[in-house]
Amino acid sequence: MTEIQLSNIDKHFGPVHVIREINLTVKDREFVVLLGPSGCGKTTTLRAIAGLEDIDSGDILIDGKPVQNVHASERDVAFVFQNYALYPHLTVYENMAFPLRAVRQSREEIDRTVQSVATSLGITGLLKRRPSALSGGDMQRVAIGRSLVRRPKAILLDEPIGSLDAKLRETMRVELKRLHIENGSTSIYVTHDQVEAMSLADRIVVMHEGLLQQVGTPDEVYRYPANMFVAQFVGSPVMNLADAAISEGADGVSVGLGGVNFAFPAALSGELTKAGAQQRKLKLGVRPEGVLLSHEPREGYVAVTSGIIEPLGSHDIVDLKVGDIVLRSRTKSGFVAGPGDQVWARIDPAQAHFFDTTSGISLGIRL
Repeated sequence: MTEIQLSNIDKHFGPVHVIREINLTVKDREFVVLLGPSGCGKTTTLRAIAGLEDIDSGDILIDGKPVQNVHASERDVAFVFQNYALYPHLTVYENMAFPLRAVRQSREEIDRTVQSVATSLGITGLLKRRPSALSGGDMQRVAIGRSLVRRPKAILLDEPIGSLDAKLRETMRVELKRLHIENGSTSIYVTHDQVEAMSLADRIVVMHEGLLQQVGTPDEVYRYPANMFVAQFVGSPVMNLADAAISEGADGVSVGLGGVNFAFPAALSGELTKAGAQQRKLKLGVRPEGVLLSHEPREGYVAVTSGIIEPLGSHDIVDLKVGDIVLRSRTKSGFVAGPGDQVWARIDPAQAHFFDTTSGISLGIRL
């Protein structure tokens, strides 16, 4: 059982407040991804867990024991760096065996462990090579293998596949997930790539300016963003956001976007009242798949003009001119023939989000 707990962690680099009162518990065998833009504090948080950075205040607990004053070598965690950090003069076998030799394991035990890990990583044919004779993906496998041979309590990975090409990144994502499941290790992974986060994580921790913005499963973070930052950081393309003008009439509630009114269920009025949003400036957010299109007029749909179309094979992303704003819609491939075509659009109320413009926080309205 390996549980990692961060309690009120604070860290400064001079006047810069890098980590701000972070509270997080990573459960045994869980794969948690720290996701955020460069400079948000995610790597510093990872290094603090490993013992490579001191914290100013708070507690880091591994299996319930505070370790903030324990040397990195005594925390029994493995760290995988972005730049591999392999010894260039040693073979793959010797690189992987190095941590075991450091703790004076027997030659037979070292050989058995290295061969076992190399087999699981598919690198048994590379054991006699030196790093200079390896591809980027192979070097990353060796770096991961070196961390696995010790069977550490936890594995910490700092953007380990960020420098690989797109195809190799896709292959390595599958490998990392498979290794995590096979080894049953507690894993914390740092990335700025939301595709990596969505595909790998049991839970995603979104960070911005040293603060935790949201913690949840990939589905929760994508479908129910806690604030506008999460809404626009997670998802590709990002969520549409526009100032919303709410008005009530005999037929229900209308939400004005760019001067164009979209029909919403009457229940929206009661939800806004419960959220205390009557006098607040609001933004409506909707993912591109929540902007529904039709070739012909239909009830609840308004006429719009298509703009730039991004064909992505399995689907298209279509820009729509809606009054004085642009909304992006995800459609079937070829659904809109070309820019300048008239189509009819509707906002799916079930996929609509309302945010307080000042604080950026979601009102949590579900229709």
